Amino acid sequence: MGTLILVRHSVTAASAAGRNLGQRTDPPLATEGTALAERLAMTLSAELAELPHDHLRLVSSPAARCRQTAQAVASGVELDVEAIETADGLVELDYGGWDGLTADECRARDPELRAAWEADPYETRCPDGESGADVARRAFAILEPIEAWLAGDRARCAIVVAHNHVNRLRLCALLGWPMREYSDRLAQDPAGYSVVGFGGRQPVIRRVNAAPA
Repeated sequence: MGTLILVRHSVTAASAAGRNLGQRTDPPLATEGTALAERLAMTLSAELAELPHDHLRLVSSPAARCRQTAQAVASGVELDVEAIETADGLVELDYGGWDGLTADECRARDPELRAAWEADPYETRCPDGESGADVARRAFAILEPIEAWLAGDRARCAIVVAHNHVNRLRLCALLGWPMREYSDRLAQDPAGYSVVGFGGRQPVIRRVNAAPA
């Protein structure tokens, strides 16, 4: 059974401040984020020591915060940085007019739209931005072929470094939960990772939002 390790990027100044960070800016990791990414790398190295992984892929969103996290992971798992694959479809939700705002600021700016989005972020779009369904369409087009590749051989492993909404949407789908609940029922902390096995009749969820040691 091949293994997917689905990782959220490490800490940025925006995530530390509780502000939306989508596609409209591309900041690097904060200083504490770099240190946390290094801890994540050591933790994933230990995870891989317990898994068959004759074939290892490392795939990242092109956002700087993801690429920096992936580079730290590559070092920790002894993979050449040049081997990191990037996929545009893995970028974060486009928050549109809510980019850079806190939840309270979004509610003050667009109270009715924000209430609708909080009730169903899968179908409701951010102002001049995306809905969860929009993200799922492009991100799943990247993730599903990776999962099919993993299912073909138990000695295959893929580490995917992506974003808060991308990861929660995929985990929600794999768990078979209603997609409108992806934001309420799942958390993705900075540098948190989930482990999913593929190759049986159903995906096997082994960890969800595990923290680096």
